[in-house]
Order: sequence, then C-alpha cells, then structure tokens
Amino acid sequence: MRRVATLFSALTLATLGWTAGTAAHAAPSPSPTPSAEGAGTSVSTEEQRAAVRFWTTDRLRAAQDVTALPAARTAKLATAPSTTGERVSVPPLPGPVAPTSAPSTRATSPTAWTGGGLISTTAGKVFFQNASGGTFACSATVANSDNRSVVLTAGHCVVDAATGTGYRNWVFIPGYTGGNRPYGTFSARSLFWEPQYVSTRGNANWDYAFAVMNTLNGRTLAETVGAQGIAFNSQTGRHVHSFGYGGSAAEGNGERLNHCEGNEFPDAGRPGSTMWGIDCVQTGGSSGGGFLADFSGGGGYLIGNISVSAGANEYHPTLGNEALDLYRRAGAA
Repeated sequence: MRRVATLFSALTLATLGWTAGTAAHAAPSPSPTPSAEGAGTSVSTEEQRAAVRFWTTDRLRAAQDVTALPAARTAKLATAPSTTGERVSVPPLPGPVAPTSAPSTRATSPTAWTGGGLISTTAGKVFFQNASGGTFACSATVANSDNRSVVLTAGHCVVDAATGTGYRNWVFIPGYTGGNRPYGTFSARSLFWEPQYVSTRGNANWDYAFAVMNTLNGRTLAETVGAQGIAFNSQTGRHVHSFGYGGSAAEGNGERLNHCEGNEFPDAGRPGSTMWGIDCVQTGGSSGGGFLADFSGGGGYLIGNISVSAGANEYHPTLGNEALDLYRRAGAA
C-alpha cells in the first residue's frame, strides 16, 4: 500500500520533510523563479527538461500521496472569495484520441472510473518535489484555455503556504494508469496560485491553483488529450462528479482514476468556509482532482478541485472572480 503524507494544520506542505525512501530523493534543484505578481513561479527550459528526467519509474512509485484534512482550522480567516460576478464558462475541447464513453456505475463511494470519454484522458496525476527533497503525488485536470496548456489542481499541490515557495520538478501525466504514461509526461513551465492562499497560511477557501504545461512533441497538452470546460461564479447546489487518484487499497493504491458523485451542500464545519462538498470522499493522492458539473459522456465543466475531507465528505473551493483572473493569467502565459 502506498504511503500517505497527511496534510496537517494550515493545509500546507511545510512539514513535508518526511522521507519517501531513497529512490524518492535526490539533491534538490533550484527553486523556480517567483513571478512578478508574487503569486506563482516560472520554470526555466532546463528545469523543465530536468523535471521529466527526474521522474523515473522508481520515483513515481515512491512518491507519497498528499491528503488534505480538516485540521485547517488554524489557517487565518480572510475575505471570502467573490462568487457574485458575471458567470463565465469555457466549453470542453474534444481530444483527438478520447476513448468512447460508456455507462458508469453511480459512485456514492470512490469507484473506479470505467466510463471512458474525455475525463479518461484529461484527468491525470501530478508529481512534485518539495524544498527538502521529498517527492509527492496529487491529481489535476486539463482545463480548456487560450494557450491550450492549463491544468486545475489544489493550491497545496503547488506551493508551501507557510513560506510561499513553489514546488519543483512539477509534472503532469494525463491518463495515468498503473504506472503507464499513455500520452507522455508534461512538465510545468509556470505555476499560479492565489496570493490569499499564502497570506492566510493555507485557508482552504483559496486552495486552488493552475499550472501551465510545456508542449510535448510539438503539441500542447489540450491538443494531445483534449480539455474539460471550466466555469466561474457558477450555480452551487447541483449534482457534481469528482475525479482523483486516491491512494487507498480500495482505490487501487493511486494507480487508477476513481470518481465520486452527489448533490452539493455547503461546508458548515469550518468558520468562514465558502466551500461546497458531497457525501463521498477520496483518499490521499486525490487532492487537486476536478469537481465537474453538467457532466455527461466523460465531459463537463470544472467548478473546483478536491481540497478538504471531513469524515465521509470531501469539499472544493468555489471558482469566483479571483479564480477567473488567475485562470486568465495562466491562459496567457
């Protein structure tokens, strides 16, 4: 069974100095260069190439799955994200190789995704290294964007909220299954997170981020696998699906894509929370995986990402005006 790195306190990976076995460690590479806006990093061409080389099969297997837990109560409160702006949505982009969709089992507990379709190519695993050299795994989803190169994931999968330092050797493997990389390994050239996520030391209301991936074999990520739609300031309280690579034995030890579904309800367990959740929870490694509304035939609209779990529930931050601005910056990078 894969080891799980538990995310404590301020939903930050500041404490992720734990070892993941000798295969998971190497001399840390230089930290990515902070962006001018102070809410992201840019990655040099050489660092992008080094990231792809870094992620050998052994290191993929040794990476620890990151789990978000409700102990985020110690994070500072902040002005709630605005979701009262204009509703903006970007439609899904069909992929050139998306498998045919098929009926899937209704998932009130984490269930292997067997429905094929666009989600089977646009969902994938994220791997990264922290400042101490530890290696970790999250989930992410390709979002349609101007540059056809953006994925949505969790803030705690891209940055240490305690220090504001972005993670290194950050890669995305779409369609990851059983260690296989059917569409290759895409390295990040930029990471974008909300400044409020760091200034509040990990308030989960702001626990979303976007990564801009490099091209592979002359093609962008979305040109290779397609992209899900994405919606901002969208209606809440709907029937939604979530997708991720949970690390428990019941979920395939992080080696397969799983999904949950249910009707959204507001998070009443954390003071000041603006998050919404469902009665289903995926385990370590699912952090950052997409929540989708209007989901049909394997495609839909991203409305958030897996962030916090509490008991039998998992929650996502809402994508409001600030998220829209961050998404537009990522799409222009």
